[in-house]
Amino acid sequence: MNKEAAISVRGLEKTYGGRSPKRALKGIDLDIPQGSLFGLLGPNGAGKSTFINILAGLVRKSAGAVRVWGFDLDANPRNARVSIGVVPQELVFDAFFTPWEMLEVQAGMYGVPRRERRTAELLKAVRLWEQRHAYSRTLSGGMKRRLLVAKALVHSPPVLILDEPTAGVDIELRQLLWDYVRRLHAAGTTIVLTTHYLEEAQELCDRIAIIDHGEVVACEPTEQLLARIDEKEIILQFAAPLDAVPSAFARFRTRLLPPDRLAVQISRSSGDVDAVLRAIADCGLPLVDLTTDETDLEDIFLQLTRSSASEAAAPA
Repeated sequence: MNKEAAISVRGLEKTYGGRSPKRALKGIDLDIPQGSLFGLLGPNGAGKSTFINILAGLVRKSAGAVRVWGFDLDANPRNARVSIGVVPQELVFDAFFTPWEMLEVQAGMYGVPRRERRTAELLKAVRLWEQRHAYSRTLSGGMKRRLLVAKALVHSPPVLILDEPTAGVDIELRQLLWDYVRRLHAAGTTIVLTTHYLEEAQELCDRIAIIDHGEVVACEPTEQLLARIDEKEIILQFAAPLDAVPSAFARFRTRLLPPDRLAVQISRSSGDVDAVLRAIADCGLPLVDLTTDETDLEDIFLQLTRSSASEAAAPA
């Protein structure tokens, strides 16, 4: 196992029992580097929440080894769990506790001495200082989401896990949360993010793992992952309607976009751009506009999860 990683797992398995046992995790190997902003992506039911709940001590693993900040989860469970803070998806609160009381109680549960508590600092950081003495039941959904982030940080963990932190929140709150996450990351905190907003992962994360059907199907630096697909699409708009693909574009994979546009698939690495420019000149049609559609994380995510779904469905 990688002792230098913030989180390192080998052969991690989880099977839920019952009449129809389900393997939620199928021998995962994964290293999350210290100091990274790491994206953990996958469709619903892929195993992400099971993975996080094992790290948090809420679910017992069936097999495998887990190290958090160098501590083995079996040999040193307390140290391993104190090394992470988890911001869950669910907004669960005691309706009669104020934000101040919640953070103080949480800090006490982690054994943080009163003189070392950061309650005021955290409430100000997540912009809840004015609401510090209000009952949590009176807070908006966005305020509760921010309070969960503060609650996860009361013991100053070196690793912070954000499980769908911006689900169902407005754009302004999402930006506020990401600004704070960036500051935490810049200060040295390792961030693990799960999100369904793929553009967030693409913009924020320096490394991304994609998990599907309980298996890691990709784990690479974000730029390297985006480079997996070599293709891009050029959209050409002509001055007149097109009835068919011009013969000058016969060598390319093309599709008509009625009434007057043509989508041309090219390879980044093969020099196809020059060939497309020559085809535009050869076809003799006046060109009005040219745009490109770059590969993004959603393209790769869909490609990888569809591939793993096909393999899972294939007969043995």
